[in-house]
Amino acid sequence: MSETFQFKAETQQLLHILIHSLYKDREVFLRELLSNASDALNRLRFEMLTNKDVLDPEAPLEIRIQADKDARTLTISDTGIGMTREEIIEHLGTIAQSGARRFLEAARQQNFDTSGLIGQFGVGFYSVFMVAESVTVTSRSHKREADPVRWTCRGDDRYQVEAAEKDQRGTEIRILLKEDAAEFAEEYRLREIIRKHSDYIAFPIYVGTDEKPVNKQTSLWRTPKTQIGETQYTDFYRQMTLDFEEPLLSTHFVTDAPVQMYALLYIPAKGERGLFSLRKEDGLKLYSRNILIDEYNKDLLPEYLRFVQGVVDSEDLPLNVSRETVQSSGLMPRLKKVLTSQVLKELESLSKNDPEKYASFWKEFGGYLKQGVAAVPADAEKLTPLLRFRTNTYPDSWSSLEDYAGRMKEGQKFVYYLLGEDPRSLLRSPHLEAFQAQGLEVLLLTEPIDSFMLMGLRKYGEYELKNAAQAEIEAPTSSTETRPEAEKIPEAELSPLIERFKQTLGERVSNVRVSGRLLQSVARLVDPEGALNPEMQRVYKFLGKEYEAPKKILELNPSHPILKALSKLPAESELAEMVIEQIYDSALLVEGLHPDPASMAPRVQKLIEAALMRS
Repeated sequence: MSETFQFKAETQQLLHILIHSLYKDREVFLRELLSNASDALNRLRFEMLTNKDVLDPEAPLEIRIQADKDARTLTISDTGIGMTREEIIEHLGTIAQSGARRFLEAARQQNFDTSGLIGQFGVGFYSVFMVAESVTVTSRSHKREADPVRWTCRGDDRYQVEAAEKDQRGTEIRILLKEDAAEFAEEYRLREIIRKHSDYIAFPIYVGTDEKPVNKQTSLWRTPKTQIGETQYTDFYRQMTLDFEEPLLSTHFVTDAPVQMYALLYIPAKGERGLFSLRKEDGLKLYSRNILIDEYNKDLLPEYLRFVQGVVDSEDLPLNVSRETVQSSGLMPRLKKVLTSQVLKELESLSKNDPEKYASFWKEFGGYLKQGVAAVPADAEKLTPLLRFRTNTYPDSWSSLEDYAGRMKEGQKFVYYLLGEDPRSLLRSPHLEAFQAQGLEVLLLTEPIDSFMLMGLRKYGEYELKNAAQAEIEAPTSSTETRPEAEKIPEAELSPLIERFKQTLGERVSNVRVSGRLLQSVARLVDPEGALNPEMQRVYKFLGKEYEAPKKILELNPSHPILKALSKLPAESELAEMVIEQIYDSALLVEGLHPDPASMAPRVQKLIEAALMRS
């Protein structure tokens, strides 16, 4: 006897969305049906561990797909646990109201493009109506006394349930495809979808009359490491990414606590994706029991490790569950913690065991780790040993903070750094002169991210980080580069000279004073006390934030020949004014602050003419 039932209102709404909306990726319906078939087979296998009295106990556990492109039909059958009449009504005739409601809300938020939501709200089976005119499900339970049953629906608000004929245990889904979905009756298309989404289902999937399974069944990440060679790891990476270069690093691990997980992760050789890369976004491939449920999952690693490629598979992760539910359960944070710890451990090992390869990594991805120090304070302690820097002492090689600390002078209390536009200009910075003279090492920070990094990197061990431009350090009097006191401009001539600088530069500087740190440079610019520190100034600049740049203090080297000669020029001298302007502009240029360097050219030309005329 056939009975007709009506769907509940929310299920009707859900079906309407699936049937009448536009989708980017309708092929996901096959993934969902195969996932359901795999679940049915797994449930039967579990049942048979304790119950041998099942229908067809010797039947092989498998999934078969038959397609008829002329009739536009697609049939998917499994030898799984099957369903009774009551179960088919429960599983296919209803859907949890909360699941339907969440699906509908998410669909509205995504303008009804729900292809990325299928399988997350317990609505996986209903995705078949994206491609189906009608669906007939015939099932026979593993229970010997249960009769076969048939469920039929045309995607409207009703479905029929009736008795059926079926000799074997399991479920068969027969789909009459819509005209615009005829591609899914092509065997080559089915194989393509299976390899993309369901290649690692643990049971064989047969298409047509071919007795060779389409899917691999055993995933590389679930295979013991002792059975895998480096070539297999590389081949899998290339298959997944289509990257022609070998990865810099791979790690394959399995955990049972605090969360069950299989993971196979790679660090690419280059930071920029190749033109033909298959991976178009950041994120890891997330599987649940060999079923792909997210192609680009961005919640498994912190953003600063977004360059990592690979797959994660956890049996603790339900197939049909919303992302919000997974996160609220605490599963994703636990997965993320384990994965992050493993990646950082592998990088630390690489840095110690293969410094040359780590230098290649740092060149491509160092900026990401600096971002992590700034953005994730909780991870800063783990990331700090992985940081690398150029220094004034070793400008052509990378040094860790551990290397720096090992080379510190006796009694040194700070780790010194200097911010600038590029390493070459920093090496000529007047701020470095006193440090060079004393043999003190200074980190050279020239990337935009460095200013942000310093917000999270305040100390290394017991040593505070200090900006060399603001450090209180004097040039050593014993240095051969330091001019004797007698060679400095006499105080009687120095005070008027400073006043001439102040009058010429006016409001452009907050003060002009003598410096005890300069050895070779004529002048330098420093921030007045209480001003926004240089790191924050650069942060505001890079973020495009409005702020008032502090007027700098111009410090002069009283032993420099230029200032000595300048002090001899008459007060009304035009040449003296040009020299003062040029000294200030040159100081701006060295600091990377000059708004218009080309504007100096006419003045430089006049100064050259004056020098040639006097010679």
